[in-house]
Amino acid sequence: MVGHVTAESGATGPLAGIRVLDLSRVLAGPWATQILGDLGAEIIKVEQPGHGDDTRRWGPPFLQDGSGDAAYYLCANRNKQSIAIDIAHPAGQALIRELARHSDIVVENFRVGGLAKYGLDYASLSAQNPALVYCSITGFGQTGPYKDRGGYDFLIQGMSGLMSITGRPDGEPGEGPLKVGIPLADLFTGLYATVSILAALGHAKATGTGQHIDCALLDTQVSLLANQASNYLNGGMIPRRLGNEHPNTVPYQDFATADGNILVALGNDRQFRAFCALIGREDLPDDPRFVDNAHRSPNRKALQAEMGAAIATWKSAELLAAMDTAGLPGGRVNSIPDILADPQIAARELLHHMERSDGTPVTVLGFPARFSGTPPNYRRAPPRSGEDTLDVLANVLRLGDEDIAALRRQGVIPA
Repeated sequence: MVGHVTAESGATGPLAGIRVLDLSRVLAGPWATQILGDLGAEIIKVEQPGHGDDTRRWGPPFLQDGSGDAAYYLCANRNKQSIAIDIAHPAGQALIRELARHSDIVVENFRVGGLAKYGLDYASLSAQNPALVYCSITGFGQTGPYKDRGGYDFLIQGMSGLMSITGRPDGEPGEGPLKVGIPLADLFTGLYATVSILAALGHAKATGTGQHIDCALLDTQVSLLANQASNYLNGGMIPRRLGNEHPNTVPYQDFATADGNILVALGNDRQFRAFCALIGREDLPDDPRFVDNAHRSPNRKALQAEMGAAIATWKSAELLAAMDTAGLPGGRVNSIPDILADPQIAARELLHHMERSDGTPVTVLGFPARFSGTPPNYRRAPPRSGEDTLDVLANVLRLGDEDIAALRRQGVIPA
């Protein structure tokens, strides 16, 4: 990096003193930069004047503070400063280049080649800052026949094969492929991007040489097929939709009780034998069809009928308490309000209450890892669009009042 970044005020995490120039919007990129911000990095988020990040309008619901910001936007933009710069204007491009010269990391999710015409691509920015770590996030990557396509999470979930294994099996009510209830491809691409950025940052700090990172939503989601892909690649088994069942481990699913449903997740033969004893079916593990997982899997329907009849006589709370006492993994299907009010979530301090610059309260879900020495912190609520423009121009780029006034006159920054 050219020069030295002083740790942002209030930043105490392991990345304090690292500066990130965030040219991304929507979710995958902002998710990555929010993680870096939680860990102490200074994040300067660049937004289009008068428009801002697309997710600011992805509602309802909207925050009731007059900003027009959607709740969606709040999930991925804390610990950031927002500046509004028109990068289509040559003077705006010059500002971004100068900010990149004073940054350790750049994250962007423009279409392939979209920033080259502005001189904001990796080749241009690394020429003035050789240690720069530059991460590009797109739907399909910088190469390949699909590189020029736009990629959204829903499309990627379908194209990657994920939806083909998600949903009720053929022949059951409600059959058909389903997307996952959160934007999984976006979120995991953000995580992979973060891991890659940190690896490249370590290399840059050791050698003085940065690099370009090419992250694609499709690549990420295909890599996450994990055991399902391995079942096909190494076992010849074509994965299919199984509802809440597991393709390999049985029983690993939901069961109906006398007053609801519970989740039973038995990962080995010992747990299976113990659970059968608990529900009064000690005979099941001795049945040749169910003696071990290799036999239970092809005979799962018969086993489900036998176990289901026994489980249906129990009340959910009583069976879950008995399973807990026996050390057997089980649980219930919570609603979002249920889990957010759960005492375990309170004990793990996952909810954080913050205030925007005007005092408007917002609640965010915190970083899930706990550090013994340099914990994440929550110092900036998700900002209003462009609210930090003057501060960044004055304190990072050291521009004076006349320079800033000229930028306003040119329409590069908001008036």
